[in-house]
Amino acid sequence: MSIKGIICGLGNPGPRYAMTRHNAGFMTIDKIIEKAGNNPAENIRLKKQTDTYILWEWEFPNDYETWFLVKPLTFMNRSGRAISKILSGKNIDYDKLLIIHDEVDIDLGKLRIKMAGGLAGHNGLRSISNDIGTRDFVRLRFGVGRPDDGSDLAQYVLTKFAPDELSLLEETLDKAARAVNVFRKDGLEKTRDFLSA
Repeated sequence: MSIKGIICGLGNPGPRYAMTRHNAGFMTIDKIIEKAGNNPAENIRLKKQTDTYILWEWEFPNDYETWFLVKPLTFMNRSGRAISKILSGKNIDYDKLLIIHDEVDIDLGKLRIKMAGGLAGHNGLRSISNDIGTRDFVRLRFGVGRPDDGSDLAQYVLTKFAPDELSLLEETLDKAARAVNVFRKDGLEKTRDFLSA
């Protein structure tokens, strides 16, 4: 089966960054893998791990298609290095490249999807855009909100989710994983409809 597309969750590697807002993309990949393990119509297997990324094959035998799931290990600001290496030599349309990232301009519990457009000051998106030479890829924007006290955003996204946010976080991760599956099967517009329902 040929590779139909790439789902990449952004984040920073290592235990120091686990459960931080900036790692919403990593956490979504983890949730997809968890859910796929309970679904006989899906197979996930670790394909490759380098110093640059971890890559899984997400197979759908009934649909005769395979997608890549990716976590860059280059730290957020160099995410593009991983994506460009994975794309090298592969014929994947950018409308099948989905980047999952944290978004401070959206409240926790909310998800938005869009194709192309601005980078919203997100260094991971900027790195990807610079390294692959285009902004024309799909983004699943995972709301993490802004700090109530007006503190520095760069520090805020590296803070862990608060205990009273964990229930909503879990619900949002579940919905994000379902949204990725809608995107895989039905594309951007159907995913937008799913998220706005």
